[in-house]
Amino acid sequence: MAIELVLTTEADTAHAERLARALLEARLAVCISLLPLTSLYHWQGRIERSTEVQLLIKTSATQLEALKQLLEELHSYDTPEWIHWPAHTAGAYGLWLEGELAPLSPDAGAPDPAGRPGDEALGG
Repeated sequence: MAIELVLTTEADTAHAERLARALLEARLAVCISLLPLTSLYHWQGRIERSTEVQLLIKTSATQLEALKQLLEELHSYDTPEWIHWPAHTAGAYGLWLEGELAPLSPDAGAPDPAGRPGDEALGG
């Protein structure tokens, strides 16, 4: 199963969760992982150090442009990080993603509710 991964960072957990929820509610992503981290980077001629929250966004190729537009609109940074690359997944997680990505296509309806990803392995 082919998916697209997008990486961005936000200033803190509140901003990251607000952005993640907006992208999920707009059905532009199926899963977003939030990871606290420390970033070191060049900015306006200096080396900066910031505590940030990284968002790893899972989506479909058909949603990339709309995702990018909304992310840039809602992001708290003037220059939001935008890195994306294609990826592949399989197994129970791949099946879950495939089922959730289907509603992201323009002609699909809303998904049926199901257990959380990985519940199949636990017998649920």
